[in-house]
Amino acid sequence: MRIISAEATPVNVAYQHREISSQVQRDGVTAGVVRLETDEGLVGWGEACSGADMESVIASVRAMLPFVLGNDPWRAEEMKLDAWHRGLWQFRESTGNFAWASLDMAMMDLCGQYAGVPVHALLGGAVRESVDYFWYLSGDDLDELLAYAVFGLERGYRTFYLKVGLNDENDLARVFAVRSAIGDQCNLRLDANGAWSFAQARHLLALMEDAHLDFVEQPVRQVPRDLLGDLRRMVSTPVAANEGLWSEEQARERIEARVADVYCFSPYWVGSLRGFQRLGYSVYDHGGQVCKHTHGELGIAATAAQHVMLTLPAIVQGNQQTSAHMVGDVVSERLPIMDGPTWGISTAPGLGVEIDTATFEGAAQAYQRDGQFLPYQMAK
Repeated sequence: MRIISAEATPVNVAYQHREISSQVQRDGVTAGVVRLETDEGLVGWGEACSGADMESVIASVRAMLPFVLGNDPWRAEEMKLDAWHRGLWQFRESTGNFAWASLDMAMMDLCGQYAGVPVHALLGGAVRESVDYFWYLSGDDLDELLAYAVFGLERGYRTFYLKVGLNDENDLARVFAVRSAIGDQCNLRLDANGAWSFAQARHLLALMEDAHLDFVEQPVRQVPRDLLGDLRRMVSTPVAANEGLWSEEQARERIEARVADVYCFSPYWVGSLRGFQRLGYSVYDHGGQVCKHTHGELGIAATAAQHVMLTLPAIVQGNQQTSAHMVGDVVSERLPIMDGPTWGISTAPGLGVEIDTATFEGAAQAYQRDGQFLPYQMAK
């Protein structure tokens, strides 16, 4: 089996409402959809995260194709080593990982289809029957936020995720209001995106103790490496590392240093599904748990990560997803997490995704017309 053609297409899918945090104000998902075809007529799909600039990621995918075209997808790890060494992608690792992750997904899809087994079987097989996902709360208006929390409850979600870090007083009010709305039986989780100082994090987390937080994600900045670990030893709330897990090396260093209780990352950051799985097992070995991260993603990447999560021995309840908050998708089949928190085991070969041609073309046209969904809003 040889790869004979490749396409990389940027697409836009809007959110139902703006995502607002201390770091981003974003109105939808921009992603790069990768299509690989083999000499036997198989088609594999992958998805590249946009990062700061979609055009640079798409250009990177295309620049990597000399290491892919004509090769056997069963040799994906060898291709990556070659691209990183001879292609010099080791010097642009973050962008390279965002790009290569899409090619890796598509090659895993091809291998699974060729073998007639789902991707999780290629990774050693599922160790659980399902994975649980969260409900994402975002917005400025408190009443709308609480109504959206109730909507998530009605759909069966039991882990709620709230962005903080813009205003201390508002953060405290929102945290306790959401806790009251969802009750004591649900998990409430915060993400500060590194916006708090060390002292600020200690102070605010002490004030929030009665809210019984599940964990707080990246309360302080990611550098120096041990800053989060120092905070972890001083507060009662569990902490999650997110920023700073931006390569296999960085993730491994933080996992081995045990700076957090939870490690929230994705195949994008470490460049491949196998890399994500390897590090997931390292998290388990060091007594932590994995929370699957998303920058905002379409059904291709969400499905690929789901296959890995099924194989990991230590994961959280309430992994990250944006599928339920988008106006649509480019995949034909509606993902289970669009309607509830539970996603079970797929038995379809490969990733098990099919692309809806009409919605894909519409999403590609939206990107050409409007450009990338930027992570920021400029003052007018």
